[in-house]
Amino acid sequence: MEYRKLPHGEEMISVIGMGSSVVGEQKEADIIRTVEYALDAGVNYFDMAGGHATIFPAYGKVMAKRRKEAMMQVHFGADYTTGEYGWTISLNKVKESIDWQLENLQTDYIDVGFIHCLDEESDLHTYEKNGILNYIMDLRSQGVVKYIGLSTHAPELANKVLDMNILDMMMFSINPMYDFGQGDFAIGGTNERLDLYRRCEKEGVGISVMKPFNAGQLLDAAKLPFHQALTPAQCIQYALDKPGVLTVLGGPGNVEQLKEILTYLDTTEEERDYSVIGSFTPDDSVGKCVYCRHCHPCPKGLDIALINKYYDLSLQGDILAKEHYLTLEKTASDCIACGHCNKRCPFKVQQQKRMETIREYFGK
Repeated sequence: MEYRKLPHGEEMISVIGMGSSVVGEQKEADIIRTVEYALDAGVNYFDMAGGHATIFPAYGKVMAKRRKEAMMQVHFGADYTTGEYGWTISLNKVKESIDWQLENLQTDYIDVGFIHCLDEESDLHTYEKNGILNYIMDLRSQGVVKYIGLSTHAPELANKVLDMNILDMMMFSINPMYDFGQGDFAIGGTNERLDLYRRCEKEGVGISVMKPFNAGQLLDAAKLPFHQALTPAQCIQYALDKPGVLTVLGGPGNVEQLKEILTYLDTTEEERDYSVIGSFTPDDSVGKCVYCRHCHPCPKGLDIALINKYYDLSLQGDILAKEHYLTLEKTASDCIACGHCNKRCPFKVQQQKRMETIREYFGK
């Protein structure tokens, strides 16, 4: 398993996490078996926003023995007290549901307490007015909640909450369809979404990715605008290449589906290459590097994708990005303008000119 560090803490988070929506449809024994297999494989990050309350006692039986091996996202606004999922912004309901979740998970603390599923500014105002945000903050001051997160599909709302300077994590839907304006949750333009990812990295807010396969649509050629199915590995790599991303939450329904997701760890760079999405790139993203690495390997050994990422982050005001760039073994100044990258880029980025710009910007 590969891991990435939580910027506001010391925890190392597995690049593949586990969502719990689909597995909740299984019998308790199958849920337990899937969670245990995930832990055995090194998965240590779990999202608890499922469609069924049955996941909680099942997880609890695992966590009673293995709590220290796992980090869990628990959602303030997801109500399971009726036995099924419900969304609420009632403070009393939220408190009742959190108590119920903690009891059934057999734990007395929450790794990441999430402001749950807010896409509208009016809902955020109600969330604050009803005292739910203060409730989360109080639990953090007591040590019951370690970190605070936000679950949203909307970049505008995400930026408003980032302005509050309270977030450690954000759960956001990242996949090629949404980022390029395809699908029900394709909220915000391509550049607006990428700017959000860059802001999260700049401010040390980790992203856990939901809907990486767009409910399986990305794996079905008939449902895709580029008429070629992607593999789970391509979808996972696409998400992991975005700034700020720490973990991609696959949603397996059983052990076999989890095994398929975990095959990502054994795939080659060629098998992870998702450059086919360049065939339907919208006009507003032509010429914009998405760090896909299809231009690799560079004949001179430059990590072109990483050089571009550090440059874009630095433009956003990320001071550490410049420091990271200056420690690279090969920088833009090592470019020999051979044109290899320009020819291979599916997004029509003029990397030769970009390397000149980056060299002038960083002075190296």
